[in-house]
Amino acid sequence: MQIRRRLLPVLLLGMVSMTVSGWGSPPNFIIIMADDLGYGDVGCFGGTRFKTPNIDILAKEGLRFTDFHSNSPVCSPTRAALLTGRYQQRAGVDGVIYAPFDRNRHHGLQMKELTFAEVLRGSGYRTALFGKWHLGYEEQYNPTHQGFDRFSGYVSGNVDYFSHIDGAGVFDWWNQNSHSKEPGYTTQLITQHAVEFIRENQNRPFCLYIAHETPHDPYQGPGDKPVREEGSSSLLWNHREHSHAEKAYAEMMEELDRGIGQVVHEVKARGIENSTLLLFFSDNGATGPGSNGGLYGKKGTLWEGGHRVPAIAWWPGKIDAGRTTDELVMTMDLMPTLVELSGSALAPGHHLDGVSLAGILLKGRSLEERRVFWKYQEAFAMREGPWKLVLKGGTPQEQWSEYHNWAPHDDGRAVLALFNLRDDVAEKTNLVSQYPDKVAAMRSAIESWLKDINDGATVQPVKSFSR
Repeated sequence: MQIRRRLLPVLLLGMVSMTVSGWGSPPNFIIIMADDLGYGDVGCFGGTRFKTPNIDILAKEGLRFTDFHSNSPVCSPTRAALLTGRYQQRAGVDGVIYAPFDRNRHHGLQMKELTFAEVLRGSGYRTALFGKWHLGYEEQYNPTHQGFDRFSGYVSGNVDYFSHIDGAGVFDWWNQNSHSKEPGYTTQLITQHAVEFIRENQNRPFCLYIAHETPHDPYQGPGDKPVREEGSSSLLWNHREHSHAEKAYAEMMEELDRGIGQVVHEVKARGIENSTLLLFFSDNGATGPGSNGGLYGKKGTLWEGGHRVPAIAWWPGKIDAGRTTDELVMTMDLMPTLVELSGSALAPGHHLDGVSLAGILLKGRSLEERRVFWKYQEAFAMREGPWKLVLKGGTPQEQWSEYHNWAPHDDGRAVLALFNLRDDVAEKTNLVSQYPDKVAAMRSAIESWLKDINDGATVQPVKSFSR
Protein backbone atom coordinates (compact mmCIF):
# COMPACT_ATOMS: atom_id res chain seq x y z
CA MET A 1 0.00 0.00 0.00
CA GLN A 2 2.86 2.38 0.72
CA ILE A 3 4.13 2.09 -2.84
CA ARG A 4 0.68 2.64 -4.35
CA ARG A 5 0.01 5.74 -2.27
CA ARG A 6 3.37 7.22 -3.23
CA LEU A 7 2.86 6.54 -6.93
CA LEU A 8 -0.72 7.72 -7.27
CA PRO A 9 0.07 11.33 -8.33
CA VAL A 10 2.56 10.05 -10.90
CA LEU A 11 0.16 7.40 -12.17
CA LEU A 12 -2.63 9.88 -12.73
CA LEU A 13 -0.45 12.42 -14.49
CA GLY A 14 1.25 9.76 -16.58
CA MET A 15 -1.99 8.16 -17.75
CA VAL A 16 -3.39 11.53 -18.83
CA SER A 17 -0.31 12.55 -20.84
CA MET A 18 0.59 9.17 -22.36
CA THR A 19 -0.76 10.04 -25.80
CA VAL A 20 0.27 13.69 -25.99
CA SER A 21 4.07 13.50 -26.11
CA GLY A 22 5.50 16.39 -28.08
CA TRP A 23 7.69 13.94 -29.99
CA GLY A 24 4.99 11.70 -31.42
CA SER A 25 3.88 8.27 -30.23
CA PRO A 26 5.64 7.11 -27.05
CA PRO A 27 8.44 4.69 -28.00
CA ASN A 28 9.64 1.47 -26.43
CA PHE A 29 12.84 1.90 -24.44
CA ILE A 30 15.79 -0.50 -24.26
CA ILE A 31 18.50 0.63 -21.86
CA ILE A 32 21.72 -1.40 -22.02
CA MET A 33 24.33 -0.72 -19.35
CA ALA A 34 27.70 -2.46 -19.52
CA ASP A 35 29.73 -2.85 -16.33
CA ASP A 36 33.26 -1.39 -16.18
CA LEU A 37 33.36 -0.87 -19.95
CA GLY A 38 36.04 1.65 -20.85
CA TYR A 39 36.02 4.41 -23.46
CA GLY A 40 38.57 2.50 -25.53
CA ASP A 41 36.98 -0.95 -25.26
CA VAL A 42 34.73 -0.66 -28.32
CA GLY A 43 35.62 -0.15 -31.96
CA CYS A 44 33.40 2.86 -32.66
CA PHE A 45 35.24 4.79 -29.93
CA GLY A 46 38.66 3.97 -31.32
CA GLY A 47 39.25 0.62 -29.64
CA THR A 48 41.29 -1.89 -31.61
CA ARG A 49 41.78 -4.74 -29.13
CA PHE A 50 38.34 -6.29 -29.40
CA LYS A 51 35.89 -6.84 -32.21
CA THR A 52 32.55 -5.21 -31.41
CA PRO A 53 30.70 -5.25 -34.74
CA ASN A 54 27.18 -5.07 -33.31
CA ILE A 55 27.94 -2.13 -31.04
CA ASP A 56 29.72 -0.43 -33.93
CA ILE A 57 26.63 -0.86 -36.12
CA LEU A 58 24.52 0.87 -33.46
CA ALA A 59 26.86 3.86 -33.70
CA LYS A 60 26.81 3.78 -37.50
CA GLU A 61 23.00 3.73 -37.52
CA GLY A 62 22.54 6.08 -34.58
CA LEU A 63 24.09 8.81 -32.44
CA ARG A 64 27.47 8.55 -30.71
CA PHE A 65 28.15 10.62 -27.56
CA THR A 66 31.79 11.66 -27.15
CA ASP A 67 31.30 13.57 -23.87
CA PHE A 68 29.01 11.20 -21.96
CA HIS A 69 29.80 10.67 -18.27
CA SER A 70 28.72 8.25 -15.60
CA ASN A 71 27.54 10.02 -12.47
CA SER A 72 30.14 8.14 -10.46
CA PRO A 73 33.35 6.21 -11.14
CA VAL A 74 31.83 3.14 -9.44
CA CYS A 75 28.72 0.97 -9.77
CA SER A 76 25.97 1.62 -7.20
CA PRO A 77 25.94 5.44 -7.29
CA THR A 78 25.73 5.58 -11.08
CA ARG A 79 22.83 3.13 -11.05
CA ALA A 80 20.99 5.22 -8.45
CA ALA A 81 21.44 8.31 -10.63
CA LEU A 82 20.21 6.42 -13.70
CA LEU A 83 17.07 5.14 -11.97
CA THR A 84 16.12 8.41 -10.25
CA GLY A 85 17.45 11.19 -12.49
CA ARG A 86 19.02 12.70 -9.37
CA TYR A 87 22.52 13.08 -8.04
CA GLN A 88 23.24 9.83 -6.22
CA GLN A 89 24.15 11.74 -3.05
CA ARG A 90 20.69 13.28 -3.00
CA ALA A 91 19.21 9.80 -3.55
CA GLY A 92 21.19 8.38 -0.61
CA VAL A 93 23.60 6.11 -2.53
CA ASP A 94 26.92 7.92 -2.30
CA GLY A 95 29.15 4.85 -2.64
CA VAL A 96 29.30 1.16 -3.43
CA ILE A 97 26.88 -1.11 -1.57
CA TYR A 98 29.23 -3.94 -0.59
CA ALA A 99 28.52 -7.66 -0.28
CA PRO A 100 30.23 -8.48 3.06
CA PHE A 101 27.89 -8.50 6.06
CA ASP A 102 30.30 -6.43 8.13
CA ARG A 103 30.07 -3.51 5.70
CA ASN A 104 27.00 -1.72 4.30
CA ARG A 105 25.16 -4.70 2.81
CA HIS A 106 21.95 -3.47 4.48
CA HIS A 107 21.89 -0.25 2.44
CA GLY A 108 19.84 0.25 -0.71
CA LEU A 109 17.80 2.57 -2.89
CA GLN A 110 15.13 3.68 -0.44
CA MET A 111 11.46 3.35 -1.29
CA LYS A 112 10.91 7.11 -1.13
CA GLU A 113 13.02 7.48 -4.28
CA LEU A 114 11.05 7.46 -7.53
CA THR A 115 12.46 5.39 -10.41
CA PHE A 116 11.87 5.70 -14.15
CA ALA A 117 10.36 2.19 -14.03
CA GLU A 118 7.66 3.40 -11.63
CA VAL A 119 6.88 6.41 -13.80
CA LEU A 120 6.70 4.39 -17.03
CA ARG A 121 4.68 1.59 -15.48
CA GLY A 122 2.23 4.24 -14.33
CA SER A 123 1.98 5.37 -17.96
CA GLY A 124 1.05 1.90 -19.20
CA TYR A 125 4.48 0.52 -19.97
CA ARG A 126 5.51 -3.06 -19.26
CA THR A 127 8.85 -2.89 -17.40
CA ALA A 128 11.69 -5.35 -16.85
CA LEU A 129 15.23 -5.53 -15.52
CA PHE A 130 17.52 -8.40 -16.46
CA GLY A 131 20.99 -8.51 -14.95
CA LYS A 132 22.66 -6.42 -12.27
CA TRP A 133 20.76 -4.38 -9.67
CA HIS A 134 23.37 -3.41 -7.02
CA LEU A 135 20.97 -1.07 -5.23
CA GLY A 136 20.21 -3.24 -2.23
CA TYR A 137 20.70 -6.86 -1.12
CA GLU A 138 17.73 -7.00 1.22
CA GLU A 139 14.52 -8.35 -0.32
CA GLN A 140 12.75 -5.09 0.53
CA TYR A 141 14.96 -3.36 -2.08
CA ASN A 142 14.19 -5.88 -4.82
CA PRO A 143 13.56 -4.28 -8.25
CA THR A 144 10.02 -5.68 -8.28
CA HIS A 145 9.23 -3.26 -5.45
CA GLN A 146 10.67 -0.31 -7.39
CA GLY A 147 8.71 -0.35 -10.63
CA PHE A 148 9.89 -3.42 -12.50
CA ASP A 149 7.23 -5.97 -13.49
CA ARG A 150 9.93 -8.54 -14.27
CA PHE A 151 13.34 -9.17 -12.74
CA SER A 152 15.82 -11.94 -13.34
CA GLY A 153 19.41 -11.40 -12.32
CA TYR A 154 21.52 -10.57 -9.29
CA VAL A 155 21.50 -7.84 -6.67
CA SER A 156 25.19 -7.67 -5.78
CA GLY A 157 28.12 -5.90 -7.41
CA ASN A 158 29.21 -9.02 -9.27
CA VAL A 159 28.65 -12.75 -9.24
CA ASP A 160 30.50 -15.78 -10.50
CA TYR A 161 29.40 -16.02 -14.13
CA PHE A 162 28.52 -19.71 -13.66
CA SER A 163 27.74 -20.46 -10.00
CA HIS A 164 26.14 -17.03 -9.41
CA ILE A 165 27.84 -16.63 -6.03
CA ASP A 166 28.63 -13.10 -4.83
CA GLY A 167 31.86 -11.90 -3.22
CA ALA A 168 30.66 -12.87 0.26
CA GLY A 169 29.94 -16.46 -0.76
CA VAL A 170 26.17 -15.94 -1.00
CA PHE A 171 24.09 -17.37 -3.84
CA ASP A 172 22.71 -14.43 -5.78
CA TRP A 173 20.40 -15.17 -8.70
CA TRP A 174 16.79 -14.11 -8.54
CA ASN A 175 13.53 -14.62 -10.36
CA GLN A 176 11.32 -11.77 -9.21
CA ASN A 177 11.91 -11.45 -5.44
CA SER A 178 12.96 -15.05 -4.77
CA HIS A 179 16.20 -16.95 -5.31
CA SER A 180 16.18 -19.10 -8.43
CA LYS A 181 18.56 -21.85 -9.53
CA GLU A 182 18.96 -20.99 -13.20
CA PRO A 183 22.05 -22.57 -14.77
CA GLY A 184 23.96 -20.65 -17.37
CA TYR A 185 26.58 -18.00 -18.13
CA THR A 186 25.32 -14.63 -16.90
CA THR A 187 25.78 -12.71 -20.16
CA GLN A 188 23.88 -15.34 -22.10
CA LEU A 189 21.12 -15.63 -19.50
CA ILE A 190 20.58 -11.87 -19.47
CA THR A 191 20.36 -11.82 -23.26
CA GLN A 192 17.94 -14.76 -23.35
CA HIS A 193 15.57 -13.08 -20.90
CA ALA A 194 15.78 -9.79 -22.81
CA VAL A 195 14.97 -11.39 -26.15
CA GLU A 196 12.02 -13.29 -24.66
CA PHE A 197 10.67 -10.10 -23.08
CA ILE A 198 10.79 -8.23 -26.39
CA ARG A 199 8.99 -11.10 -28.11
CA GLU A 200 6.30 -11.23 -25.43
CA ASN A 201 5.70 -7.47 -25.38
CA GLN A 202 6.13 -6.49 -29.02
CA ASN A 203 2.53 -5.25 -29.26
CA ARG A 204 2.56 -2.98 -26.22
CA PRO A 205 4.87 -0.22 -24.97
CA PHE A 206 7.73 -1.58 -22.90
CA CYS A 207 10.82 -0.42 -21.04
CA LEU A 208 13.59 -3.00 -20.89
CA TYR A 209 16.65 -2.35 -18.71
CA ILE A 210 19.48 -4.75 -19.60
CA ALA A 211 22.20 -4.44 -16.97
CA HIS A 212 25.07 -6.64 -18.11
CA GLU A 213 27.79 -7.94 -15.82
CA THR A 214 30.37 -7.87 -18.60
CA PRO A 215 33.21 -6.96 -18.53
CA HIS A 216 33.34 -6.69 -14.71
CA ASP A 217 35.44 -9.30 -12.95
CA PRO A 218 35.61 -12.20 -12.18
CA TYR A 219 37.26 -12.63 -15.58
CA GLN A 220 35.49 -15.69 -16.94
CA GLY A 221 34.85 -16.48 -20.57
CA PRO A 222 31.93 -18.69 -21.63
CA GLY A 223 34.19 -21.76 -21.62
CA ASP A 224 35.70 -21.21 -18.17
CA LYS A 225 34.74 -22.84 -14.87
CA PRO A 226 33.32 -21.42 -11.60
CA VAL A 227 35.65 -19.35 -9.45
CA ARG A 228 33.44 -19.23 -6.33
CA GLU A 229 31.40 -21.68 -4.30
CA GLU A 230 28.59 -21.04 -1.86
CA GLY A 231 29.51 -20.38 1.75
CA SER A 232 33.05 -19.22 1.03
CA SER A 233 34.64 -15.96 -0.04
CA SER A 234 37.81 -17.77 -1.13
CA LEU A 235 38.56 -18.11 -4.84
CA LEU A 236 38.79 -21.56 -6.39
CA TRP A 237 41.40 -20.30 -8.86
CA ASN A 238 43.08 -17.03 -9.81
CA HIS A 239 40.94 -15.46 -12.50
CA ARG A 240 43.07 -12.30 -12.39
CA GLU A 241 46.27 -14.00 -13.55
CA HIS A 242 47.43 -11.71 -16.34
CA SER A 243 47.38 -14.00 -19.36
CA HIS A 244 44.07 -15.54 -18.37
CA ALA A 245 42.44 -12.18 -17.59
CA GLU A 246 43.46 -10.80 -21.00
CA LYS A 247 42.05 -13.81 -22.82
CA ALA A 248 38.85 -13.96 -20.77
CA TYR A 249 38.24 -10.21 -21.14
CA ALA A 250 38.29 -10.53 -24.91
CA GLU A 251 35.85 -13.44 -24.77
CA MET A 252 33.58 -11.49 -22.42
CA MET A 253 33.59 -8.51 -24.77
CA GLU A 254 32.72 -10.72 -27.73
CA GLU A 255 29.81 -12.27 -25.79
CA LEU A 256 28.56 -8.84 -24.74
CA ASP A 257 28.62 -7.65 -28.34
CA ARG A 258 26.96 -10.84 -29.56
CA GLY A 259 24.16 -10.45 -27.02
CA ILE A 260 23.51 -6.85 -28.05
CA GLY A 261 23.33 -8.05 -31.64
CA GLN A 262 20.71 -10.62 -30.64
CA VAL A 263 18.60 -7.95 -28.94
CA VAL A 264 18.73 -5.66 -31.97
CA HIS A 265 17.97 -8.57 -34.28
CA GLU A 266 14.86 -9.38 -32.23
CA VAL A 267 13.69 -5.77 -32.37
CA LYS A 268 14.06 -5.74 -36.15
CA ALA A 269 12.50 -9.18 -36.55
CA ARG A 270 9.40 -7.94 -34.70
CA GLY A 271 9.23 -4.86 -36.92
CA ILE A 272 9.38 -2.43 -34.00
CA GLU A 273 12.74 -0.75 -34.65
CA ASN A 274 11.08 2.53 -35.72
CA SER A 275 9.22 2.68 -32.41
CA THR A 276 12.13 1.68 -30.16
CA LEU A 277 14.80 3.90 -28.61
CA LEU A 278 17.90 1.94 -27.54
CA LEU A 279 20.47 3.57 -25.26
CA PHE A 280 23.86 1.93 -24.65
CA PHE A 281 26.51 3.10 -22.18
CA SER A 282 28.74 2.01 -19.28
CA ASP A 283 28.39 2.57 -15.53
CA ASN A 284 31.96 3.84 -15.14
CA GLY A 285 35.42 3.57 -16.67
CA ALA A 286 37.48 0.47 -17.18
CA THR A 287 39.83 -1.28 -14.81
CA GLY A 288 41.97 -4.43 -15.00
CA PRO A 289 42.51 -5.46 -18.64
CA GLY A 290 40.11 -2.81 -19.94
CA SER A 291 41.04 0.31 -21.91
CA ASN A 292 40.03 3.91 -21.32
CA GLY A 293 41.28 4.93 -24.74
CA GLY A 294 44.05 7.34 -23.81
CA LEU A 295 42.11 9.03 -21.03
CA TYR A 296 43.93 9.38 -17.74
CA GLY A 297 42.65 7.43 -14.74
CA LYS A 298 40.42 4.41 -14.32
CA LYS A 299 37.42 3.11 -12.40
CA GLY A 300 37.29 4.58 -8.90
CA THR A 301 38.96 7.90 -9.84
CA LEU A 302 37.51 11.21 -10.96
CA TRP A 303 39.95 11.65 -13.82
CA GLU A 304 38.29 11.32 -17.22
CA GLY A 305 39.15 7.62 -17.46
CA GLY A 306 37.00 6.97 -14.40
CA HIS A 307 33.75 8.45 -15.71
CA ARG A 308 33.88 9.42 -19.41
CA VAL A 309 32.32 6.37 -21.04
CA PRO A 310 31.15 5.20 -24.47
CA ALA A 311 27.47 5.88 -25.16
CA ILE A 312 25.18 5.43 -28.17
CA ALA A 313 21.53 6.24 -28.93
CA TRP A 314 19.76 4.24 -31.66
CA TRP A 315 16.25 4.87 -33.00
CA PRO A 316 15.88 4.18 -36.74
CA GLY A 317 13.71 6.72 -38.50
CA LYS A 318 13.97 9.17 -35.61
CA ILE A 319 17.70 9.58 -34.93
CA ASP A 320 19.73 10.38 -38.04
CA ALA A 321 22.33 7.70 -38.75
CA GLY A 322 26.01 8.35 -38.18
CA ARG A 323 25.66 11.44 -36.01
CA THR A 324 28.11 12.42 -33.28
CA THR A 325 27.53 14.89 -30.47
CA ASP A 326 30.01 16.49 -28.07
CA GLU A 327 27.28 17.72 -25.71
CA LEU A 328 28.11 17.19 -22.03
CA VAL A 329 25.75 14.42 -20.89
CA MET A 330 25.36 12.54 -17.59
CA THR A 331 23.77 9.23 -16.63
CA MET A 332 21.15 11.11 -14.60
CA ASP A 333 19.88 12.73 -17.83
CA LEU A 334 18.27 9.50 -19.00
CA MET A 335 15.41 9.48 -16.49
CA PRO A 336 14.04 12.89 -17.60
CA THR A 337 14.57 11.84 -21.23
CA LEU A 338 12.38 8.76 -20.78
CA VAL A 339 9.75 10.81 -18.96
CA GLU A 340 9.54 13.37 -21.77
CA LEU A 341 9.61 10.95 -24.69
CA SER A 342 6.98 8.71 -23.08
CA GLY A 343 4.66 11.66 -22.56
CA SER A 344 4.64 10.95 -18.84
CA ALA A 345 4.67 13.59 -16.13
CA LEU A 346 5.97 13.80 -12.59
CA ALA A 347 4.06 14.99 -9.58
CA PRO A 348 4.42 18.76 -9.00
CA GLY A 349 7.54 19.59 -7.06
CA HIS A 350 9.37 16.33 -7.75
CA HIS A 351 13.03 17.30 -8.14
CA LEU A 352 15.28 15.98 -10.90
CA ASP A 353 18.93 16.96 -11.36
CA GLY A 354 19.21 15.56 -14.88
CA VAL A 355 17.86 17.20 -18.03
CA SER A 356 16.02 15.67 -20.98
CA LEU A 357 18.08 14.74 -24.03
CA ALA A 358 15.06 14.56 -26.34
CA GLY A 359 16.13 17.67 -28.26
CA ILE A 360 19.64 16.32 -28.81
CA LEU A 361 18.36 12.93 -29.92
CA LEU A 362 15.66 14.02 -32.32
CA LYS A 363 16.50 17.56 -33.41
CA GLY A 364 20.23 17.90 -32.89
CA ARG A 365 19.66 20.74 -30.46
CA SER A 366 22.22 21.81 -27.90
CA LEU A 367 21.71 21.71 -24.16
CA GLU A 368 21.90 24.90 -22.17
CA GLU A 369 25.35 25.19 -20.64
CA ARG A 370 25.33 23.87 -17.09
CA ARG A 371 27.59 22.90 -14.26
CA VAL A 372 27.81 19.22 -13.35
CA PHE A 373 29.51 17.67 -10.35
CA TRP A 374 31.09 14.46 -9.12
CA LYS A 375 31.94 13.32 -5.61
CA TYR A 376 33.47 10.01 -4.67
CA GLN A 377 34.97 9.36 -1.23
CA GLU A 378 37.36 12.31 -0.68
CA ALA A 379 37.54 13.35 -4.33
CA PHE A 380 35.49 16.01 -6.09
CA ALA A 381 35.22 17.16 -9.68
CA MET A 382 33.21 19.72 -11.59
CA ARG A 383 32.59 20.60 -15.23
CA GLU A 384 31.59 23.97 -16.64
CA GLY A 385 31.79 23.94 -20.40
CA PRO A 386 35.24 22.59 -21.30
CA TRP A 387 36.64 23.47 -17.87
CA LYS A 388 37.14 20.76 -15.28
CA LEU A 389 38.23 21.22 -11.68
CA VAL A 390 39.54 18.21 -9.73
CA LEU A 391 40.00 18.03 -5.97
CA LYS A 392 41.37 15.13 -4.02
CA GLY A 393 42.38 14.50 -0.42
CA GLY A 394 40.61 15.87 2.63
CA THR A 395 37.51 18.04 2.53
CA PRO A 396 37.05 20.80 -0.04
CA GLN A 397 37.37 23.39 2.73
CA GLU A 398 40.82 22.00 3.59
CA GLN A 399 41.89 22.09 -0.03
CA TRP A 400 40.79 25.63 -0.85
CA SER A 401 43.80 27.14 0.86
CA GLU A 402 46.53 25.49 -1.19
CA TYR A 403 47.36 23.53 -4.31
CA HIS A 404 50.36 21.60 -5.50
CA ASN A 405 52.37 21.82 -8.68
CA TRP A 406 50.79 18.67 -9.82
CA ALA A 407 51.01 16.35 -12.79
CA PRO A 408 48.25 13.75 -13.19
CA HIS A 409 49.30 10.84 -11.12
CA ASP A 410 47.43 9.48 -8.16
CA ASP A 411 50.10 9.44 -5.44
CA GLY A 412 47.84 10.07 -2.45
CA ARG A 413 48.61 13.79 -2.11
CA ALA A 414 45.91 16.40 -1.88
CA VAL A 415 45.48 17.98 -5.29
CA LEU A 416 43.74 20.93 -6.84
CA ALA A 417 43.86 20.94 -10.61
CA LEU A 418 42.16 22.72 -13.49
CA PHE A 419 42.01 21.50 -17.08
CA ASN A 420 40.60 22.76 -20.34
CA LEU A 421 39.32 19.51 -21.80
CA ARG A 422 38.77 21.04 -25.23
CA ASP A 423 42.55 21.15 -25.65
CA ASP A 424 43.62 18.61 -23.03
CA VAL A 425 41.20 15.70 -22.66
CA ALA A 426 44.07 13.59 -21.27
CA GLU A 427 44.37 16.00 -18.30
CA LYS A 428 48.10 16.59 -18.65
CA THR A 429 48.39 20.33 -18.03
CA ASN A 430 47.32 21.82 -14.72
CA LEU A 431 46.09 25.39 -15.30
CA VAL A 432 45.34 26.34 -11.69
CA SER A 433 48.02 29.04 -11.48
CA GLN A 434 46.95 30.64 -14.79
CA TYR A 435 43.26 30.98 -13.93
CA PRO A 436 42.87 31.69 -10.20
CA ASP A 437 39.55 33.50 -10.62
CA LYS A 438 38.02 30.54 -12.45
CA VAL A 439 39.30 28.17 -9.78
CA ALA A 440 37.77 30.34 -7.08
CA ALA A 441 34.41 30.46 -8.84
CA MET A 442 34.34 26.72 -9.46
CA ARG A 443 35.33 25.81 -5.93
CA SER A 444 32.60 28.09 -4.65
CA ALA A 445 30.13 26.32 -6.94
CA ILE A 446 31.17 22.95 -5.49
CA GLU A 447 30.59 24.23 -1.97
CA SER A 448 27.10 25.40 -2.94
CA TRP A 449 26.36 22.10 -4.67
CA LEU A 450 27.44 20.08 -1.63
CA LYS A 451 25.18 22.13 0.58
CA ASP A 452 22.29 21.66 -1.85
CA ILE A 453 22.56 17.88 -2.24
CA ASN A 454 23.03 17.34 1.49
CA ASP A 455 19.90 19.32 2.31
CA GLY A 456 17.16 16.72 2.60
CA ALA A 457 19.21 13.89 1.12
CA THR A 458 17.75 10.41 1.57
CA VAL A 459 19.23 8.63 4.61
CA GLN A 460 20.26 4.96 4.81
CA PRO A 461 19.16 2.72 7.71
CA VAL A 462 21.65 2.16 10.51
CA LYS A 463 20.98 -1.53 11.12
CA SER A 464 20.59 -4.48 8.80
CA PHE A 465 17.20 -6.16 8.43
CA SER A 466 18.72 -9.62 8.35
CA ARG A 467 21.64 -11.64 9.64
